[in-house]
Amino acid sequence: MSFEQSLTRLEDIVRELERQDLSLEQALRLFEEGVGHLRSAGTALQAVDAQVQLLVEAADGSFSVEDFGD
Repeated sequence: MSFEQSLTRLEDIVRELERQDLSLEQALRLFEEGVGHLRSAGTALQAVDAQVQLLVEAADGSFSVEDFGD
């Protein structure tokens, strides 16, 4: 599942969890699924962050490592 698909599903899960008519079992199942999508999205973001740090090209054509985290 792509990052975007994980985010979309997480949004859907949040909307479902906000419903008042969910049983405890349904809520727990959705929560567990959401945690899985959250971990997947976090892993994807870490991978992209690593790529950005490695692929920053300077104006003269050289490459340098940049940290955009702060």
